Amino acid sequence: MGVKLFDSERKVMEVLWQQGDIPAREIAQQLARTVGWNKNTTYTVLKKCVEKGAVERQEPNFLCRARVGREEVRRQEAAELVEKMFDGSASLLFASLLSGPALPEEEIARLKALVDQLR
Repeated sequence: MGVKLFDSERKVMEVLWQQGDIPAREIAQQLARTVGWNKNTTYTVLKKCVEKGAVERQEPNFLCRARVGREEVRRQEAAELVEKMFDGSASLLFASLLSGPALPEEEIARLKALVDQLR
């Protein structure tokens, strides 16, 4: 789908990805508890998500539904990161991750399994 989401929009999307289809007021209530947003802030961000095509809003009760999946957004964001920061080279990103703080054994095993799947 190719929807570019800002951090605030991803907060709204996380609620939808976790909760499924829910009314806008419930999204506002949850983000008030977890992020401290007021209702108007949530509705403004939600409106932007609708305009971008990431969220579908229906009556009754402004029922909201994610139109873009979490994994799709992750793939897009990762591709943009690789292009922007690593000149399009996924191996440079991978090397950068590996040169950072030591990874737990479980994470190393998962990375090895992912590389093996590519072969």
